[in-house]
Amino acid sequence: MFVSRRRWILKTCGKTTPLCCLRAVLQLAQDTAGHSRVENVFYSRREFARPAAQLKPHDNFDSEVELLDSFFGDGRAYIMGPEKDCWYLYTLLPLEGTVDALEKEQQDVSGEILEPDQTIEILMSDLDPAVMNIFTRANSKTAADATRASGIDKLIPGMVIDDYLFDPCGYSMNGVAKDGCYMTIHITPEPQCSYVSFESNVSAARYDELLARVLAAFRPSKFIVTVFATPGSRGAGAGRLKALDGFSRADAQSCRFSGYELHYALYCKFPS
Repeated sequence: MFVSRRRWILKTCGKTTPLCCLRAVLQLAQDTAGHSRVENVFYSRREFARPAAQLKPHDNFDSEVELLDSFFGDGRAYIMGPEKDCWYLYTLLPLEGTVDALEKEQQDVSGEILEPDQTIEILMSDLDPAVMNIFTRANSKTAADATRASGIDKLIPGMVIDDYLFDPCGYSMNGVAKDGCYMTIHITPEPQCSYVSFESNVSAARYDELLARVLAAFRPSKFIVTVFATPGSRGAGAGRLKALDGFSRADAQSCRFSGYELHYALYCKFPS
């Protein structure tokens, strides 16, 4: 969980129910910080490996959208990518050029310039068992041992890391830099369902080098990458990734929202 002056970010894994805390979070924002209006909402996830195993309302995206709409009114729901590897997004942002987007621009008479914002998310599956073994109590005594052995501490230099190694296996970490950038990683290492999620808002004109470090650290067979950026951020063009050695791009989609650009891509490893 990351809390800043204007934003609240929650990243969860497993069979958690993050949307069930919305009422409490909105009340806390008003009571403790005086925030009575929600400027925007971004709720996203990839398709679950076992949707039926999730607790309501997270057993299907329609139920999640219904709950979000009950708090925020008429939001927008989007699905990107093929069915088994799709990525879901709920936001209050309309697509650029639509009537809703024009109305939003007319209603925003504050004259404020949006602060630069960019986020990269890398969702990896079918990972190298040798790497996944690092994130077990049988091979790492502490979370710090796993962080160093996997090279997580070198992905984005300068991060202050809070990490946790579960028993008998599993790992998560949050990292924060002095400039306010964050990094968060969640790992499910079991071979039958290995999965790693990486997310950061680190500022970069291109994400090729960061992506290469993440892929080298975890060695996935398949991954989804999404890049969200405002036009005024350094990452406005970062979603246009170069060709990746050893991977084929199975799908790629882009959207322009009112004030944001979104890039989605699915990569699969070439057969060895």
